[in-house]
Amino acid sequence: MDLNQPALPLRNKATKRTTLAATAIAAALLLSACGGGAAPQGAEQAAAADPASGANASGAVNVCGVKDASGIYKGTAEAFTKANGKVMAKYTEIGATTDEARTQIVQRLEGKSTECDIFISDVIWTSEFASQGWLLDQTKLVEANKDRLIPSTVETTKYQDKYWASPFFTNAGLIYYQKDKVAKPETWQQLYAEAAKAPGNGFVYQGKQYEGLTVNFLEMLYSAGGEVLDDQGNVKIDSQETRDVLNFMTDGLKNGSADRAVLTYNEDPARLAYESGNFGYQRNWPHVYRLLNATPLASSFAVAPLPAWEGGKASGVLGGWNLAISANSTNQAGAVAFIDFATTPDWQKHVAMDYSQAPVNEAAYSDAAVLQKMPFATELLASVKGAKPRPISPVYPQISQAIYKNVYAVLSGTASTEDAVKKMADEVAAAKSSF
Repeated sequence: MDLNQPALPLRNKATKRTTLAATAIAAALLLSACGGGAAPQGAEQAAAADPASGANASGAVNVCGVKDASGIYKGTAEAFTKANGKVMAKYTEIGATTDEARTQIVQRLEGKSTECDIFISDVIWTSEFASQGWLLDQTKLVEANKDRLIPSTVETTKYQDKYWASPFFTNAGLIYYQKDKVAKPETWQQLYAEAAKAPGNGFVYQGKQYEGLTVNFLEMLYSAGGEVLDDQGNVKIDSQETRDVLNFMTDGLKNGSADRAVLTYNEDPARLAYESGNFGYQRNWPHVYRLLNATPLASSFAVAPLPAWEGGKASGVLGGWNLAISANSTNQAGAVAFIDFATTPDWQKHVAMDYSQAPVNEAAYSDAAVLQKMPFATELLASVKGAKPRPISPVYPQISQAIYKNVYAVLSGTASTEDAVKKMADEVAAAKSSF
């Protein structure tokens, strides 16, 4: 997932269905609010992928998605084609950014296009796409492959007790720290205390008003025992844990634990600030490891999993990309064969070694060849296994916006914690009721 791109709101429901039959579906959706009751009609009527079909697949499979900056999608398609022999896969770029890709995917799904058999799906799109009946139900396929998948990554594919995609590669935040300045952090409280001890010890993170701030906030909220929605979809963000985390983050900006410049940072500015050597800690994604090793800091930094809230457990927030089969695919068996290949333990090693992405197969993290290319794999695995998905809802983009706007208001000093928490809860509830 590219957090540099702002989350787009869902399209107005009125534009999604223009026929009388579709109007009935929209009415059914309103009656079954997200997270509770019966699944929306689109999801209920979805066909299911057959795990056994991949064995006899043939023909061509087109995988579509965002610009392939690392080459992982084209590389996987080429390796699959070579290994399979009966199915030819190709990768088609349909968007230069995450949001552009989502727009192109939605257009094709709404229009029942048969161009793409598989979509590379951001983990936060699962509920939206599944609720509209746009995807094949992959429950049986995921369950057949579950022994090779890290459980937390599987949860990113879940909606209404079914699995609608297969994990391909994942992502979880890490702490980079200067070994000669600060200690490895075990708790957020310890990290902030160490960061405040000296001007060069400070902490940088993603505090700009965008999706990345939602993730940074949720990492602390989850570890403090808080939540946004409970298992039934009820809004639970108006809590003491939310207040505690907001006050803690605000105090950190006031006492110098974190530089106020973080309020302008997304991933790259945070990385560049840390590379200046003027900070002790940085929260960022695994890809930063390779970039830091090309700087003068190469020998002075170490990597740690995200710390725990004092008295709680560490909890990251999962990013990454999944493989979703279009309900309009003309080669569903070929799509199943591709997913079977992409999630094998052997190929998942290449996901790490060749493309510096986080595998969804646990065994890959202890492989000697992987550890040579990714020495922090043990720390990364700890973050991935302890991580949770973002709130599972078809209106996640609006929920995220309600979070990052109000968190930012508190951190920037334009709103009190109490007012922001109430407003956040009201806006999350309003987003849910709009579906």
